[in-house]
Amino acid sequence: MTGWATPSGADRHPQRTPRTATQGDPVPGTNLTREEAAARAALVTVDSHDVELDVTTGPETFSTRSTIRFWCSDPASETFLDFVGDGVQGISVNGTELDPAEHYADSRVRLTGLAAENVVVVTATGRYTNTGEGLHRFVDPVDDEVYLYSQFEVPDSRRMYPVFEQPDLKASFTFTVTAPAHWQVVSNSPTPDPEPAGDGTATWRFAPTPRISSYITALVAGPYDVVRDTLTSRRGEVPLGIFCRRSLTPYLDADNLFDLTKRGFAFFEEEFDCAYPFEKYDQVFTPEYNMGAMENAGCVTLNEMYVFRSKVTEALVERRALTVLHELAHMWFGNLVTMRWWNDLWLNESFAEWASTTCQAEATRWADAWTTFGTHEKDWAYRQDQLSSTHPIVAEIRDLQDVEVNFDGITYAKGASVLKQLVAHVGREPFRDGLRAYFAKHAWGNTTLDDLLVELEATSGRDLRTWSELWLETAGVSTLRPLVEVDDRGRVCAAVIEQTCAPGFETLRPHTLAIGTYAVRDGALHRTARLELDVDGARTEVPELVGRDQPDLLLVNDEDLAYAKIRLDERSLATALAHPRGFTSSLPRSLVLASLWDMTRDAEMGARRFVDVVLETLPGESDSTLLRTLIAQLQTAVLSYTAPEHREATRAATRDRLWEVARAAQPGSDAQLQLVAAAAALTTAGDDPASARALLDGTEVLEGLAVDFEMRWTLLTALAAAGAADADEIDAERAREDTATGRERAARARAARPIPEAKEEAWAAAVEGTGLPNAVVDALAAGFARPGTPAELLRPFVERYHAMLDSVEGRGSHAIVESVVMGFYPRPLADRALHDATQAWLDARADAPPALRRLVVENRDPVARALAAQERDARD
Repeated sequence: MTGWATPSGADRHPQRTPRTATQGDPVPGTNLTREEAAARAALVTVDSHDVELDVTTGPETFSTRSTIRFWCSDPASETFLDFVGDGVQGISVNGTELDPAEHYADSRVRLTGLAAENVVVVTATGRYTNTGEGLHRFVDPVDDEVYLYSQFEVPDSRRMYPVFEQPDLKASFTFTVTAPAHWQVVSNSPTPDPEPAGDGTATWRFAPTPRISSYITALVAGPYDVVRDTLTSRRGEVPLGIFCRRSLTPYLDADNLFDLTKRGFAFFEEEFDCAYPFEKYDQVFTPEYNMGAMENAGCVTLNEMYVFRSKVTEALVERRALTVLHELAHMWFGNLVTMRWWNDLWLNESFAEWASTTCQAEATRWADAWTTFGTHEKDWAYRQDQLSSTHPIVAEIRDLQDVEVNFDGITYAKGASVLKQLVAHVGREPFRDGLRAYFAKHAWGNTTLDDLLVELEATSGRDLRTWSELWLETAGVSTLRPLVEVDDRGRVCAAVIEQTCAPGFETLRPHTLAIGTYAVRDGALHRTARLELDVDGARTEVPELVGRDQPDLLLVNDEDLAYAKIRLDERSLATALAHPRGFTSSLPRSLVLASLWDMTRDAEMGARRFVDVVLETLPGESDSTLLRTLIAQLQTAVLSYTAPEHREATRAATRDRLWEVARAAQPGSDAQLQLVAAAAALTTAGDDPASARALLDGTEVLEGLAVDFEMRWTLLTALAAAGAADADEIDAERAREDTATGRERAARARAARPIPEAKEEAWAAAVEGTGLPNAVVDALAAGFARPGTPAELLRPFVERYHAMLDSVEGRGSHAIVESVVMGFYPRPLADRALHDATQAWLDARADAPPALRRLVVENRDPVARALAAQERDARD
């Protein structure tokens, strides 16, 4: 699965995480403990699931029937199936009928009267969702057509059919689906010819799948358009399909996606020395999607944001490529070989992240993919690793609620960063050979971390247990700081790399890294030497520097080989501040800027100094991901880290400077697009919105700037936030192109208006109301808590927000709960009163569910960081 990525630097939760009990779920509701799963796996060996679905029964529910064949090691015992839906109508165990009223409760179907070999049949009624989990149902406002897609990770296949819902109870799955005859129906196996079923319906009988886990089964159904192709792989000819809603077909660039997919197939089959495991490979772009994508076996679902209906940044194009390759890598990592329990989720996600970035760098046009990874993904990891909720890469997972909070920057980006280090540690060829042996030995099975380490130790000849303990089983990020002494001639007489840790996370780890020395020549920074060394312990001597002239800039972790925060010595810092665009390549520039950002976040440098550096850096910057990252960090620095007495002046000056740089940018460039959007994002109540209005109305034209669907909404939302566009203008813009995305953008713009009524409307609809799709709730939240929202509009919601938390777990599904808890936190206040109110709730609710507490903690932590940064900025 690819998580939802927010812009780097925005100190908020980066993607969807916890699931909580859904509305109406009794305690223990939908949870499952590790002990329960282990006990069930010891008792049950599953052969097959035959699943029959009828999605023609109405707009709210569907019929579902599972026939499950399994062996039981102790027939005197009992076990249970998992199902979350409207109800169970029939339960049969080996021909004996059980009463659903006595055998179905708390999402579990209790099975008694077992034999050594068993056939269980469960007939039930499922419920569609509009929250992006289970079987999601969407109606396209363009043509009123219905589109369905499934989303099952972690425990939501049970929302579509009765099942043994845990990753180590693999089985063969056979789906039979009755649907409208004019639909496409797609699952894990190749789509069969439909059989007419009368009244405009048809039935599709899919062939059995290989033995897979239920969370990667899939159903996609609706009048999707499709483009088809084939490729020749090690297993022979593999059919390819790319699907999207009909109203998006004009924007689908299938040729680019097929080319990328074929490159990924060739790379992974060679790298893993293992044929693609499934019979076909479909990719389906789906609406109202909670994540970036999901690796269903042979039937990947992706977020529709990757169908580009407007001009987008190169950063997003590159991100789409990474997402496509990430899901393809999962066909091996996760699908062919699957973790036994969710504590080894990283075996899926970190490896897919490493493998997809490696493929992108070595087999596509994005040769600098690891630079992008360091700029964006590692920034996400560093932020996540400095929250009080951080955890080891191999996390302790006691139950499903634990795993839900671990789809984060640790599991994805930190894990991939550490794997990159492991490759350097053991060597690329031994690492590759270990992976090949791992896939060959464990194909179609379930594994633990130990299974992987055994193979890597065998091929590398290294003991990896200590490495694993230090890097995979502990949390936190180290800081590496150069300590340099010079003599009276300006030569280095002592040099040490100091490694420190945050309080409570005192693990000193080994790092293999490079140090670059740079000299200023004609205003540019040129590297004069590169040293490679192993850093270990609290202090590491660097004798190679002794006797040399002190460099103008000393860059620890040059080339971004290590996972650590870095600092600059005093002279290097002065050089960096004096020459913000001195580097001739983006990687060292991004590393130095990342160090300055870390200093700002850690209250070692005032926010306004960081703002000045970024504003000097932006003109002429062409690295799309670095631009994206800097702009997000700039917004956080201006609106959250600047001292309150300086904030408004800093915001206005920054907004005006961004407009200047945008107008001077190369026509049609990525920078022009991002800078206009950045200037619009810093527009708020009381501003003169003339620039945004002129671009929207066409009275000003920036050569090369496409004022298309997305740009029009960007500008109109800025006008709304400034109080210069009312509800009628927003509704008129929506009517220009009444699509699902247009309705979401309109909801965001209405909620962004700087009037109490707009905030009340958004709160009432999303927090107090029910039934809104997840995408609309997210849009309302984005407008409600838009960065820069005047404080007087949000202060009345501080008390209401914390009171709402006590009942939010009954509010709806996990997607809605998270959208409400994270999205409607009055974060733009970033003041002591907000922090203290959140801390008071945490102090008083020590018994609140861990998943909910984690969300609240991750709201509080950035406010605490902002308060420290504000104090520092006030002193500068």
